[in-house]
Amino acid sequence: MGSISALVGVLLLSAMAVAAAVLDPQNVSSPGALVWSTAKEEKDLLQKSDDSNHDSTSSTPAAAVDDLDGGFSSLDSMLQWAIGHSDPAKLKETAEGVQRLSPSELQQRQQEIKELMEKLKMPSDAQLMQTALDDLNNSSLSLEDRQRALQELLILVEPIDNANDLCKLGGLRVIVQELDHPDSEIRTTTAWVLGKASQNNPFVQNQVLDLGVLAKLMKMVKSSSIEEAIKALYAVSALIRNNFAGQTLFYAEAGEMMLQDILSNSSIDIRLRRKAVFLIGDLVERQLENIDHAEMPFFSNCFFLKSVVDLTTSSDLDLQEKALLAIKNLLQLKTTEALVFKDFCHLDNALERMRERLEDLMYEEFNRDYVIDIEGLRKEVEQIYHRKLEKVRAVPA
Repeated sequence: MGSISALVGVLLLSAMAVAAAVLDPQNVSSPGALVWSTAKEEKDLLQKSDDSNHDSTSSTPAAAVDDLDGGFSSLDSMLQWAIGHSDPAKLKETAEGVQRLSPSELQQRQQEIKELMEKLKMPSDAQLMQTALDDLNNSSLSLEDRQRALQELLILVEPIDNANDLCKLGGLRVIVQELDHPDSEIRTTTAWVLGKASQNNPFVQNQVLDLGVLAKLMKMVKSSSIEEAIKALYAVSALIRNNFAGQTLFYAEAGEMMLQDILSNSSIDIRLRRKAVFLIGDLVERQLENIDHAEMPFFSNCFFLKSVVDLTTSSDLDLQEKALLAIKNLLQLKTTEALVFKDFCHLDNALERMRERLEDLMYEEFNRDYVIDIEGLRKEVEQIYHRKLEKVRAVPA
């Protein structure tokens, strides 16, 4: 119980500070403004207390350790914990001791407690990001610690406000440097961080694009490491989604050819093909929403269209669904021709074969609801396709 007793003593000092604050109203502070330590910090505090209590030989009970794991969320919870783990007689004795303190001793005790509370404060997300960035700037940092710093940033940048703060800290430039790291796993996580920070965030998207990263990420999509390729394509998608400037740069770097190469190569990891066709569907959807922008020529390229339609033959339901969504959008473009879908892509046959496969899968309980949803999407695509064909037939020869 030596560790627990030591920690209780420290916490009771905090209780005395509160009592002192009551005696001096000018020193009252809001409990809600305090942020308490993590379990690790409390463990360090226990260790320091143990060093000054060598006479105690018993170990800390497991239940007490469990109590410490979550940290304290408020001043009130800290005091309740301290009181609950204290001897009532000693607690009364301590309280009486506080009342006997002189004003100068009381002021000194308040300052000591204030310093202790500052040490127990949890750092803000901005401070944690700065720490991770400082680690990345350390050229002697081990590979393991560099990966750890990137993993921490991956979690921290997910909230939009944090991603914006990362830019203000100058963090993007630090992170982008890691794309040139010789270790594939470091490059992979770096691309993941950039994609996470850029997702649905125009401010960060533009900041990353200004650093000239898009071309490098597109090159990484061709990496022999499939994980690196997947995370790089994820970052590319996040950077150019709903971003006209990013999409212009993407096309300037022959992004459409990169996507077509992925779709037409059946030996490529299916996860990469899913991301590629999803990006195509999204790009076409943005095109449909911005009718004042000229449609990209490659959207109507017969070889490109066939590479999308051919994905419907896959046995992977997720890939089939994403292919149908892309085809649905492509059919609605003004520049795509119904006869190309019919005569070159053989969309009629592809949709019919898909109907037969889905019908067989409906007899199985596994994924039955999902299969029904895909069949509904397939019917919708079929209707749009037939309407597009009818317009062609309605035109006099």
